[in-house]
Parts: sequence; C-alpha cells; structure tokens
Amino acid sequence: MFGAFGDAFRLPDLKRRILFTLAILFIFRLGAYIPTPGVDRAAMANLFSGSGGGVMDFLNLFSGGALSRFGIFSLGVAPYINSSIVMQLLVVIFPFLEKLQKDSSDGRKKLVQWTRYGSVLFAVVQAIGMTAWIGNLGIFSGSFFDAFMIVVTLTAGSLAVMWLGEELSDHGIGNGISLLIFAGIVARIPEAIIQTWNMVALGELNVIALLVGLVLMVAVVAGCILLQEGQRRLPVQYAKRVVGNKVYGGQSTFIPLKVNQAGVIPIIFASSLLIFPYTIASYFRDSTVGSFIMNLFTPNTVFYILCNIALIIFFSYFYTAVVFNPSDIASNMKKYGGFILGIRPGQPTSDYITKVMERITLAGAVFLAIIALIPNVMSSVLNVRSFYFGGTAVLIVVGVALDTINQIEAQLLMRHYDGILKKSGGKSGSLLRA
Repeated sequence: MFGAFGDAFRLPDLKRRILFTLAILFIFRLGAYIPTPGVDRAAMANLFSGSGGGVMDFLNLFSGGALSRFGIFSLGVAPYINSSIVMQLLVVIFPFLEKLQKDSSDGRKKLVQWTRYGSVLFAVVQAIGMTAWIGNLGIFSGSFFDAFMIVVTLTAGSLAVMWLGEELSDHGIGNGISLLIFAGIVARIPEAIIQTWNMVALGELNVIALLVGLVLMVAVVAGCILLQEGQRRLPVQYAKRVVGNKVYGGQSTFIPLKVNQAGVIPIIFASSLLIFPYTIASYFRDSTVGSFIMNLFTPNTVFYILCNIALIIFFSYFYTAVVFNPSDIASNMKKYGGFILGIRPGQPTSDYITKVMERITLAGAVFLAIIALIPNVMSSVLNVRSFYFGGTAVLIVVGVALDTINQIEAQLLMRHYDGILKKSGGKSGSLLRA
C-alpha cells in the first residue's frame, strides 16, 4: 500500500489530484472552526460537553465537531444527502425523471441542478430548526435580524460544502461527499481517544469495559472489510467463434456480484433521513407532540434502532437497483456469446442474476445493519455514551478508505497500461521507419 502511494506521487496528474483532495479537506476542516456570528461558542461547548450522545452529538460527529463550535459548516452535507434521497426516489416514481436520467447528459445535468435546489430548501429548513433550538436553550437571544443572519450563514455554509464535495468528485480522488463525511469523523478520533483516557483515569470507565470495547471495535473493522470486499462469483463461459481464419472466445470468466453493492450509501442515507424528523420537531419542542417525536428519534432508542435497520435494508436494495442492471449484463453476454452454465441466454440469465443479487443483497444488508448497530447497543450496555464512535462511523470510515485506495490503484493501473502502450507504439513507429 505504501508503495502504491509512493508511485502515485511520482505521477504528475495523480499527484495533482491527491494534493487537490487534501486542499479541499483542509478547507472543509477550516470551515468547522470559523464561528457563526451572534452565537455564544462557550455556551455551545458546555452544552455538548454535558450531553449524553443524542441526535445533536450524532450531527456533531458527521460535521467533524463544527456543530459544537457552531461553525459556518455546522449543517455539513446533511441537506445535500436529504435532497439526493428525495430526487432518487422521485426518479423511481416518475417515468419522466427516469427518462431524463437515462436519455442524455443534459437530462442528468437537470437532475443534478434540481438536487441542488432541493439542497437549498433542506438547508434553510434545518438552519431555521437549529436557530430555534439554540434560541430555546438560551444560547442565542438576538433580534429577528440576527436570527436571519444565522440562517443565511448556515445555509451558505451548507451550499459551500456541497460545492466542495462536487469539486472533489470532479478533480480529486474518491467520492467527494463521502470523503467530507470521512474527514469529519476521522478528525474527532484524537479527541475521542483523549476523552476515553480521561474517563479511565477518573474511574468513570472500567479498564475491562475499555478492553471489551477495543476488541469489539477491531471485530467491527474486520467485519466492515469482509463486507466491503465480499462477492459472489457467477461462472461465465464464452462460446468459440470463427471469424475468417481465426478462432475467438472459448474462455471462462466470472461475474463478480458484490455482497454490499451499495457500499456505505445505505448507512449515510438512513442516518440523514432519521435526523430530519428530529430537526422538524425541534420547532415545536415545547409542545407534547414535538417533545414526543424528539424522544422517539433519539439514537439508541428501540424505535430509532428499528427504523435504522429498516432504512438500511431498504436503501441497500434501492441503491443496488439504481447502480446494478442485470438486463444490461445479460444483453451484453448474449451479444458476445457468453452464458452462465445451465442458464439460457437472454431473459432467463437476467432473471437468474436478479434472483442471486436479491439473496446476497439481503444477507449484505442485514450484516450491514448488525455491524452498524452492535457498537451503539454495546455503548449503552457499557455506559460509554460520551464516546460516540459507533458502527455507523466505522463503516463509513472503512468503506470510504477502501474505495479511495481502490480508486488510486485503478488510476495507477490505467497509467501503467498507458505507459506500456506508449512504449509499444514507439517501438512500432521505429520499426515502420526502418
């Protein structure tokens, strides 16, 4: 792995992409420390230091600590993710939007633009909710104009994060939005380690409980890697074809069906969607209904855990259906004379791949939900609520890290083949000239 990183910095184009990625992540982290005007940062810090791992701690984790400082990037990528969820659901529901997505690049650009407009709407709603929340807590007591400025600042910060993520995807390495979430989570690891050490020193955390937590964390990381890399291989045989005096085909290969085709997307989508009802209920926190909904959607409650499991399984199937098309695979196999042993080409092959994919997706989704929720349940059992670095965060960190490393290796492999082609092209040119 270290050799691959060394090779990456020797290639100018890849080196530029990596440096661009690091620069964007630095800007994202810098925004977490730029305060929103009109908010008492000391009061916010005291509020989070005494919290018990609720929804706001969860939001603070994904924003890289920006919420506890009430920085300009406090909303993070949550509005953009919520808008993306809604848009992808609408694409499935409305044939017009599905046609736009499949027909042309102009149609996809329109969907991206509408997703951005939706991000603005979600950012405004969540910014108003946060402003009302700190107002009810007495942290903010300014005028209507001051509250308006906070809403505008938070909304602009969220749109800036969205732009940073898109630029990172276009000109950097890896998925931009996922990398920003990754950076926010990783940035809090040193703080979590120091906090845990202090708890052990003060006797608030038993050493045995700490060892059990560390073993559990290692097991979760290992499970995440197995889940991300696991695949079911369908054997494919290509028939021999005679073209002129040459024989083509006849080789055996396989179709790699990933157990977790959707990656960390179900975790991110489920977490972001469950946060939204809490934000809306914060407008009416003084009412009975508002207080009931806020308590209902607090992490580690039974209702929250059940909803999280259901949403993870749903989005695993949903996103797999979006990115994986068995009909296209069966059509391409039939076109080039390929077939799965014992399965007729065409529609039977598509049905068979769909059946296999549904089974392994269910297993992957259930395993994904178990890994995401076991550390959170154990944190309640061990009474370690202040150290909120559960399975969801580990899954995202491991998944994004593996995906980024795979993309770097793919870039290196592609440039390696480019080098071979250039060398062979130069030799051919010299032979022709001779």
